[in-house]
Amino acid sequence: MSRPFIFSSESVTEGHPDKVCDTISDAILDACLEQDVNSRVACETFVKDNVVGLAGEITTNAKFDYGTIVKNTIKEIGYDADYANGTDYSYTCKFEKGAFLMNMLGQQSPDIAQGVNAEAAKDKQTDEQGAGDQGIMFGYATNDTEQLMPAAIHYSHLLGRELTKLRKDRVHTWLRPDSKTQVSIEYVDGKPNRFTSIVISTMHAKEIETGEIQEILKRDLIEKYLPGDLLTPETDILINPTGLFVIGGPEGDAGLTGRKIIVDTYGGMGRHGGGAFSGKDPSKVDRSAAYMCRWVAKNIVAAGLANECELQLAYAIGHPHPVSVNVNSFGTNKVDEEAIEKAVKEVFSFKPADIISQLDLMRPIYKNTTNYGHFGREDNLSSLTWEKTDKVEDLKSILG
Repeated sequence: MSRPFIFSSESVTEGHPDKVCDTISDAILDACLEQDVNSRVACETFVKDNVVGLAGEITTNAKFDYGTIVKNTIKEIGYDADYANGTDYSYTCKFEKGAFLMNMLGQQSPDIAQGVNAEAAKDKQTDEQGAGDQGIMFGYATNDTEQLMPAAIHYSHLLGRELTKLRKDRVHTWLRPDSKTQVSIEYVDGKPNRFTSIVISTMHAKEIETGEIQEILKRDLIEKYLPGDLLTPETDILINPTGLFVIGGPEGDAGLTGRKIIVDTYGGMGRHGGGAFSGKDPSKVDRSAAYMCRWVAKNIVAAGLANECELQLAYAIGHPHPVSVNVNSFGTNKVDEEAIEKAVKEVFSFKPADIISQLDLMRPIYKNTTNYGHFGREDNLSSLTWEKTDKVEDLKSILG
């Protein structure tokens, strides 16, 4: 029997400056794939005030205006004239008056390309498609929630999504795009027992008082969407604990692609290999293999083979096979762990080209993945193929 403990995870909304960057990077990736499915994209974005910078390497036949993609993405997030009511602090108002767009994108190095391309090359050991880089990737699943995600990150994302919906549906017109949520959960005997604290910090119009914000969000967000059996009178609720949060978004702080990787994955409950997702096409195993790991781990837990599962893969650049595959059930397995690992290798192929094929990743789906977690969402399974539990019966049949 494990000791009681408290675990916390955070989420951020799409108006957070780092997420603004992630969303722009994925919007550019989608624009490339819409015209050229063979695009190689590694797009990094940074923002501050009215400066937007693009850097990295893109090789594509797609033709589009990068400035238009950037401007439209920012507007879709909600940084538009209506957001600011005409005041000077609007990021997009500044952008429309003349943002400074720095485009420092180049082409993919031919040395990298020859390792990834499915063709022979000088001194390359195989003519198969290889991994776009070396690295380690993790996927995780747990039966904490119906979505097979850790509870703290699941509820943090839920609060962020619903807070954004209140803003975009104009239920509360004083809400602004930049917000953060955080949930702390007490575990007893390895299972979620109660919320110990809920933290919400949201950017807002200057006309509303902090006390009114706290009253409204407790009623219309926390009490409405969090499960009552976990929310208790002892739960510490902290809403805009600094008081004012009028200046936010890229004016309040700089943003950078790939700086919210724990928000993107498992909130710290599962390990992370270190690679970011946004702005990378699926030849980059940082992204595609992490999606693959989630798919496998989720099917293992959904099949009842373990209550908790983490899968690790590792790759060498240019090599078509993973250099390691490891299944860890943390002692919750119902059948022998070595047998699970053997079954996984029979059911799934971990070659980079096969990952792309199995999960149908050469589509412009990535802007839909950027916000509120790349995992645990079941709003669009046709896009988020790694959330399907379609290999449960295959695993069960092998393991008897």
